[in-house]
Amino acid sequence: MFHLRTCASKIRPLTASQTVKKVSQNRPAAARTFQPVQCYTAPVAAEPFLSGTSSNYVEEMYYAWLENPKSVHKSWDIFFRNTNAGATPGTAYQSPLPLSQGSFSAITRAQPLVEAQPSVDKLVEDHLAVQSLIRAYQIRGHHVAQLDPLGILDADLDSSVPADIISSTDKLGFYGLHESDLDKVFHLPTTTFIGGTESALPLREIIRRLEMAYCQHIGVEFMFINDLEQCQWIRQKFETPGIMQFTNEEKRTLLARLVRSTRFEEFLQRKWSSEKRFGLEGCEVLIPALKTIIDKSSENGVDYVIMGMPHRGRLNVLANVIRKELEQIFCQFDSKLEAADEGSGDVKYHLGMYHRRINRVTDRNITLSLVANPSHLEAADPVVMGKTKAEQFYCGDTEGKKVMSILLHGDAAFAGQGIVYETFHLSDLPSYTTHGTVHVVVNNQIGFTTDPRMARSSPYPTDVARVVNAPIFHVNSDDPEAVMYVCNVAAEWRSTFHKDVVVDLVCYRRNGHNEMDEPMFTQPLMYKQIRKQKPVLQKYAELLVSQGVVNQPEYEEEISKYDKICEEAFARSKDEKILHIKHWLDSPWPGFFTLDGQPRSMSCPSTGLTEDILMHIGTVASSVPVENFTIHGGLSRILKTRGELVKNRTVDWALAEYMAFGSLLKEGIHIRLSGQDVERGTFSHRHHVLHDQNVDKRTCIPMNHLWPNQAPYTVCNSSLSEYGVLGFELGFAMASPNALVLWEAQFGDFHNTAQCIIDQFICPGQAKWVRQNGIVLLLPHGMEGMGPEHSSARPERFLQMCNDDPDVLPDLEEANFDINQLYDCNWVVVNCSTPGNFFHVLRRQILLPFRKPLIIFTPKSLLRHPEARTSFDEMLPGTHFQRVIPENGPASQNPENVKRLLFCTGKVYYDLTRERVARNMAEEVAITRIEQLSPFPFDLLLKEVKKYPYAELAWCQEEHKNQGYYDYVKPRLRTTISRARPVWYAGRDPAAAPATGNKKTHLTELQRLLDTAFNLDAFKNLA
Repeated sequence: MFHLRTCASKIRPLTASQTVKKVSQNRPAAARTFQPVQCYTAPVAAEPFLSGTSSNYVEEMYYAWLENPKSVHKSWDIFFRNTNAGATPGTAYQSPLPLSQGSFSAITRAQPLVEAQPSVDKLVEDHLAVQSLIRAYQIRGHHVAQLDPLGILDADLDSSVPADIISSTDKLGFYGLHESDLDKVFHLPTTTFIGGTESALPLREIIRRLEMAYCQHIGVEFMFINDLEQCQWIRQKFETPGIMQFTNEEKRTLLARLVRSTRFEEFLQRKWSSEKRFGLEGCEVLIPALKTIIDKSSENGVDYVIMGMPHRGRLNVLANVIRKELEQIFCQFDSKLEAADEGSGDVKYHLGMYHRRINRVTDRNITLSLVANPSHLEAADPVVMGKTKAEQFYCGDTEGKKVMSILLHGDAAFAGQGIVYETFHLSDLPSYTTHGTVHVVVNNQIGFTTDPRMARSSPYPTDVARVVNAPIFHVNSDDPEAVMYVCNVAAEWRSTFHKDVVVDLVCYRRNGHNEMDEPMFTQPLMYKQIRKQKPVLQKYAELLVSQGVVNQPEYEEEISKYDKICEEAFARSKDEKILHIKHWLDSPWPGFFTLDGQPRSMSCPSTGLTEDILMHIGTVASSVPVENFTIHGGLSRILKTRGELVKNRTVDWALAEYMAFGSLLKEGIHIRLSGQDVERGTFSHRHHVLHDQNVDKRTCIPMNHLWPNQAPYTVCNSSLSEYGVLGFELGFAMASPNALVLWEAQFGDFHNTAQCIIDQFICPGQAKWVRQNGIVLLLPHGMEGMGPEHSSARPERFLQMCNDDPDVLPDLEEANFDINQLYDCNWVVVNCSTPGNFFHVLRRQILLPFRKPLIIFTPKSLLRHPEARTSFDEMLPGTHFQRVIPENGPASQNPENVKRLLFCTGKVYYDLTRERVARNMAEEVAITRIEQLSPFPFDLLLKEVKKYPYAELAWCQEEHKNQGYYDYVKPRLRTTISRARPVWYAGRDPAAAPATGNKKTHLTELQRLLDTAFNLDAFKNLA
């Protein structure tokens, strides 16, 4: 970005010894034309006010003078005339007669006026001082704003007043001003709007208006934003005199919303005084605040709002913002309410909701979705963002004008949880931006029992938002009109600039952390004040009555009207006998299930493809479908190898993925692959985005050139975040069942920094919230001798969380046994040993009549292993994903002669087959691969065990014994065979670390497990 030189720099001295130089320069094209000016050298003392700190001011004055000489003070008019006429800066301070261009003789006539220079100097300095004063209020005025409704704590945790804020007349001295200057009139710079229609004001009035704009019940942080237009927009919204005005109708609407918010909590307290509900008392203004944001956004064209929030105030938001039926909320408090057979369910203050209704203010349809969430504060942030991005994508809303998100936060969590930072850093990335989120912080000024002075190092809990240049509006929640104004501005900001914005509702928590908690143990002084604090509804009602906006009977009628609504809903709630979690679904999929929410079938068609389709996809995958596009020489060799594989009717891992993706795109299924370095692939195998070697940022995605009317393919490198990005992709997958959404970890063990999303959302999501999700996790896994990091994707963790019973053999004769297993499980865990099976499992994920999360442990060395290839014959119509790949070598021809049956999964199969060949034991040892670990393939493994009646059974894995799959597989295998035979173990010993860091030790351990696997006497002494 090119910065203009300031006017001050043009007339600043270079050195005292240099001679005069005339410089003529044209200003770049802009609204104002630039005239040539003289540039002189002169001693610094000759122009003391032309320093870098004052250059912006001088430049503003100069351009204003160019447009209209009468718009600036007379002293500036003379100064600029003299400078343009050729006078040196030192003499330009004087007040000479106007000079004609190039006439230096007239300078002598200016000499008698030299004695006037000190007063002109003072005038210039005072104007510069006033500009600095205005800027000080814009930057630091929020530090002295009256934000705490309790009046006992400074919102920025600092009781001192900045030195440049005029809290008393003696502080004028900081600017070189005096009390006698208060009634002097000063010209206002273009960077303020406090003048309204006036261009000059007395200093006293300037200070008063700045205090009204920045030091009352609203504190505005915005001067860190590096965009002048955005700063000017905010200044205009808060500095313009009289701009915060409300009509009587708007005030009555605000009062009615406060009545509903307050009386809802009071109703719950009366009926269920001993129940946890995490009420909103102390921040009742949140409800009208949210409704104001929604109203203004609806007015600006938004028709879908997706919200995420913690537990505090959730029931109130469901009732009075989303408009959930009150009886559905009230019946949740009934301890006799039976749970429907839909899963575990969740507590009422974690549940979500989806509702479409008419917005009464704008008379437009609005869809509201509140995403269900766990107790883990802020965990829902990226999920909401991902769902919002998906809804924008599916409706073609490329600028965020139709779909938006609102995120609610607590003050302690907003400052303390790292996921907030991760989510903010997705806000402006091309494949992740939702074009602006409105963040609302319910700032209770306490975190459970922790004082904010012990909970954060930053002045405000909202300081994290500064990293993305989001304006932050702090507001005293006991001033409802100020809150409404700020929320209107926030919604307008998002609509105008499509950037994030934060509203910080500085409030208090009337009760403890929950209604049963005693806060006086830890915050005695705060809660003594809270006990005395008049509720905001009472305060505002008294204000409106005093203003004559409403009278007391009207106010009381509004209260009784809502109380009656609550009582009638309470009576109806007693008729509810069963709790249906599906009534709280936050992301319905219309048309995907039957009307009662069941799958339309319980079968899965073949996942194979015709040879023509395979050949077509393979051809595109091995070419560059764009003309005059130069790719890297190494990539040319990769594509050539792909082409040869296709000619030989064979696929490797990268081609198998290409085939699966490409075929689904043909069927209208959108595919989104996200994660760190996924465009190329961590192991340089994928190359889904080609880069022109000669043109910067010119790329090609061949996958989007497969078919004329295909679905779009999105592949995007993510930020270096797992928690935030996996949460985002989970949210994206929530929006539609007709999309394959995949997140790939750079290495499998990186998923542990996203463990919260896995544990709280992906694993139990359907059980808690009746919310199916088909997200796919690709986790590179394998012991390659590369050390403890990046070796293990921790399969034991995923398998431990599977919901099948290891001690119960299911009914193997059940029709569609395999599909019913999938339907009943909480997620699917696979470790494919062939590219073809990887291809089938990806396609099966979409062809199933329901959605389950899919965890795939993907290979590293197998990506290029010459034996890890699949023929087209195993991918043609009629073929399916193989849950188990049985032995098909010599051992299978004479099963009675087999002495040992090895079960394994994944890469270790290739180590075992190589060793078997080396030992010439192909007829004595059979190797069966379990490709789908969960749900466990009891039926197929029973067939395998029966086939080899005299064989020892052993599980072989490359992972350590206390890791990997052994603890999951062994009890299920034992159940399969009715515990008739032992299941032995061949693998590494238990260990704390996933792998050794020493290559020699790694190879020694591998050989030891192979020796155990093929030593037919290894388990004799253990029997």
